[in-house]
Amino acid sequence: MSKINDGGPAFPRSASAFDAYGMSLRDWFAGKALAAYGAPFNEDETRRDVASRCYEMADAMLAERSKSGGSDA
Repeated sequence: MSKINDGGPAFPRSASAFDAYGMSLRDWFAGKALAAYGAPFNEDETRRDVASRCYEMADAMLAERSKSGGSDA
């Protein structure tokens, strides 16, 4: 199984041994996709379906970002 490109930290900063990076850029993109998705969801879709679609969109955004010279960790 290949490692999923998570885009690195969404809000990078210099880290010490005690700092945590927080959410990944992939999670940030998926959350933005969910916000844009709107509510209520289609009655035929489960929450898992919607979450899967949001992460598919996040993966597409990361792929496009890497093609255009964006930084990917």
